[in-house]
Amino acid sequence: MSWKNNFEIWQQQTDLPSDLQADMQNLAQDDAQAEDAFYQPLSFGTAGMRGIMGAGINRMNIYTVRQATEGLARLMDSLDVTVKERGVAISYDSRHHSAEFALEAAKVLGAHEIKVYLFDALRPTPELSFTVRHLKAYAGIMITASHNPKDYNGYKIYGEDGGQMPPKESDIITESSRQADMFAVPVADESALREKGLLVTIGQDIDDVYLEAIKTVTINPTLTHEVGQDMKLVYTPLHGTGAKIAGPALENAGFKNVTMVAAQKEPDGDFPTVALPNPEDHAALAMAIETASENGADVAIAVDPDADRMGVAVRQPDGTYTLLSGNQIAAVLLNYILTAKADAGTLPENGAVVKSIVSSEFATAIADHYDMATISVLTGFKYIAEQIQHFEDTDEHSFLFGFEESYGYLMKSFTRDKDSIQATVMLAEVAAFYKSQDMTLYDGLQELFAQYGYFDEETKSMTFAGIDGADKMAAIMQDFRTQTPTEFGGVSVVKTEDFDQQTVTTMATGVAEPLSLPKANVLKYWLEDGSWVAVRPSGTEPKIKFYVGTKANTQAAAEAELEAIQKSIADKIEE
Repeated sequence: MSWKNNFEIWQQQTDLPSDLQADMQNLAQDDAQAEDAFYQPLSFGTAGMRGIMGAGINRMNIYTVRQATEGLARLMDSLDVTVKERGVAISYDSRHHSAEFALEAAKVLGAHEIKVYLFDALRPTPELSFTVRHLKAYAGIMITASHNPKDYNGYKIYGEDGGQMPPKESDIITESSRQADMFAVPVADESALREKGLLVTIGQDIDDVYLEAIKTVTINPTLTHEVGQDMKLVYTPLHGTGAKIAGPALENAGFKNVTMVAAQKEPDGDFPTVALPNPEDHAALAMAIETASENGADVAIAVDPDADRMGVAVRQPDGTYTLLSGNQIAAVLLNYILTAKADAGTLPENGAVVKSIVSSEFATAIADHYDMATISVLTGFKYIAEQIQHFEDTDEHSFLFGFEESYGYLMKSFTRDKDSIQATVMLAEVAAFYKSQDMTLYDGLQELFAQYGYFDEETKSMTFAGIDGADKMAAIMQDFRTQTPTEFGGVSVVKTEDFDQQTVTTMATGVAEPLSLPKANVLKYWLEDGSWVAVRPSGTEPKIKFYVGTKANTQAAAEAELEAIQKSIADKIEE
């Protein structure tokens, strides 16, 4: 069906909400925007369904939310009746329409006699993951677009293990939802559902047990309570969900001197103080750094609107602040966890760190030092969650730490998604440790570089929006795949991993061997000096991402090689 046919179907609807009616009127005057809104339906990517809010099948609105939820409901209808009784937990963030979308999802599920546990107000994504496990629900829904601009919203589905639905189940849900007429999806009455006990409000009761679980993240409570009394921290939720839970979590751990960035504390879907509510974006921490400078704080912490990602600025010895990369944050967290557990005699012999294939080898070097395993998985925290479940099922390893370079971390497996609440509490403990040694967290990072070598990483993205964006990205991936680079930045490629073809090829021999990880449209190149390059299309945005990791004996050498590699990537794209 063409975009014009889809557009006409929407024009025939007489009961569209007023905001969607207004949007349809605007689209009727702009064929390019109308085509983008109606040429294809939203799909589930690495982190669920995400898109611009507005009218259209390629937009986030009550109809696309209902249709996606109908897919989940039909899947649950096909299973044992106890699955419906176990129900679905639903939470949402501070974005426009998030509360509305959450309720719409609940009413669709209720029409199928599926019990729903709906939060009374916005809550972080990691708490939703925890809730699914705590309530033993069959699934969870989180309404969020994570760190995207204010015009976006999104829809994540979680499985019974608390991790995001893996591809097999999400594909079933997608297929089922596409079979449903989005304008004919049954929607139950909210009051009737509450009277029947099919719609249950949750809130502080879950907060309390989640906060109790967060207490177990702290490794050395004596340290945190002694040093945390005076250590100054700055925290910003960037107008999102983080403050409600992070404040009590830090206080429970012993950190009494926490300053919230006043202008960013309250939830606001317009995100008025930041261009992009993303802790990966240096500009997003500007107010936190300003507040930290005024207070003389040791650390400034920022989390994205659904509080799964955490960014950090640390005070240097001269009083200025330096932003750490996601990989550097992971390194200092992991080093402290392993060191503290080793000192306490609680480091398991079969411990394992799980990271994504595009994350730093810095953490691998630290884990190797402690004889701990490092397991690399595909991008998407769902794959880290799968490994955790595998460990529990087989006792093959004890989970110690999981992370992605995109500022996502997990210490304790009671959550099965990246958890900035856990990470915030642990980061504060690490800062307290260094403060007890008359050092800053920045000093601690420099010590790690001196011990393990200087690692430098950078991710760059190319955006390909619009209808032909997917074709352009496919062409670039095909070029990399068929015209295999032999060097980057003057350093020879010694091994190529093609996760779509599931092969690893040694360049010297040309011999290709099987790659054990699942299929994914990712290419990774290993260079002769241990540096690496990875290329992958984003699963949630119209972007191709280029990841580079280098290692050298000095910062200057690592940075110079990284710059040279980035230039060679740009040159190849321009060919």
